[in-house]
Amino acid sequence: MKAFKILIIILNLYVGGFMIYGSFGKFKETPKPTEIIEKVQKGEEVAPSEDVLKIKNYIFGMKQSGYFWPFLGIMELLAGLLLVSQLFSRIGAIVALPLTVNIFLFHLYLEGHEIGELIQTLCLVVANCVLIAASYKVWKPLLLDKTVVQLKEA
Repeated sequence: MKAFKILIIILNLYVGGFMIYGSFGKFKETPKPTEIIEKVQKGEEVAPSEDVLKIKNYIFGMKQSGYFWPFLGIMELLAGLLLVSQLFSRIGAIVALPLTVNIFLFHLYLEGHEIGELIQTLCLVVANCVLIAASYKVWKPLLLDKTVVQLKEA
């Protein structure tokens, strides 16, 4: 039982650290909407391959929304801090789940040839799911409310 508690602490630090580290790059200045066009007009290389261009366009689009890239950074930072705190790690694991799934899917669909990154991000999702599953007894009453389906006699 003690080994399991240590494992949970390690997983909280792993997922939380990953989230915090990933959030740092999302608070930089947003590029101009015409940046890529200007590079192409100058004859500069935008991306060395079509795969890299897809990734750049995806991230560029999130940055150009004006809100989503920093919002993503805030959510990653929040999830990471909650996980690392250990005190609020259960809610941190829930907040981090859609983020870790998205990170994995990003790598699966846009960098599927990068096996190392796929394995790393899959481990991140699995670790996040283990954290959520480890506290199932805490979440179960919130997810399953039997009083809703019971009919009371008058």
